[in-house]
Amino acid sequence: MINIFTDEYFMKKALQEAEMAFAKGEIPVGAIIVVADKVIARTHNLTELLNDVTAHAEMQAITAAANFLGGKYLKDCTLYVTLEPCQMCAGALYWSQISKIVFGASDLHRGYEKMGTQLHPKTTVVRGVLAEEAADLMKRFFAEKRK
Repeated sequence: MINIFTDEYFMKKALQEAEMAFAKGEIPVGAIIVVADKVIARTHNLTELLNDVTAHAEMQAITAAANFLGGKYLKDCTLYVTLEPCQMCAGALYWSQISKIVFGASDLHRGYEKMGTQLHPKTTVVRGVLAEEAADLMKRFFAEKRK
């Protein structure tokens, strides 16, 4: 039997969240958190709506997943996010002890890797899943903002 629950499958769901952010005028980053092939958190950037610089998609997803699980640690969970986390989000992900992070597009200017931020030593990272689709959405968003 073929497992349909691949990284690409879940990243498409994160991209749907990013599209929702785009439609609301938010920077189009979407995130979902999965445990045992079940989506337990689904969100996108809400910094403009909430007037809160910390309301990144990853931060929203961490909170939602912790509430769902009834605890602060996200062991055995995977975060799918369309853009490489920033250092703030990477720090929160470190403290959550999330097992795996899968991101789409790299953020060569503000990403946690560029900034030298560490993740939890037990966290696995997969880079570049549907990166082109995620990057294209960001480019489209900022092209419209510049009009």
